[in-house]
Amino acid sequence: MSEQPHGTAQLSYWFPAILAALLISVLSTQSFAAERTVSVILPVLRWLFPRATRGMLRLIHFGIRKTAHVTEFGIFSITVFRGIRAGRSGWKFNWAFTTLVIAVLYAALDEWHQSFVPLREATPRDAAIDAFGAVLAQCFVWGYATRRRPFSAFFRGKADPAEKQEEITR
Repeated sequence: MSEQPHGTAQLSYWFPAILAALLISVLSTQSFAAERTVSVILPVLRWLFPRATRGMLRLIHFGIRKTAHVTEFGIFSITVFRGIRAGRSGWKFNWAFTTLVIAVLYAALDEWHQSFVPLREATPRDAAIDAFGAVLAQCFVWGYATRRRPFSAFFRGKADPAEKQEEITR
């Protein structure tokens, strides 16, 4: 069992999570409120879907914004897992669980922050969407970390036996 790194080595595993958290904070500002992004996204949607009603375009805009929530917290979840795992191989339930606790707490903190930002509103729905993104990402992490054969073998149809054994013992 490999030991967890210390000092700057440990920080290097957490750096992407810190960047993801900072990006989420920036996206939670007044500049990225729905009232602001609609002026950019709606004209593009109108061009893509010229026959769509204004209501339909607003619904698509809503979907884009909520997909962004899932994506940003999915990325945050993956980077937090990377920090917790700290170079060790494999997957452990407690790593994923700790990751989800951190992601859900950060989602709640993000919504609380938005309650103080003009043009933004804090909703439990958005926190739940953020949590869904984190859970979805952890499902992908689990699938990737526990797979029994390399993805390249999946596309070829079969794997080299030595390659399979190396993957299993990893």
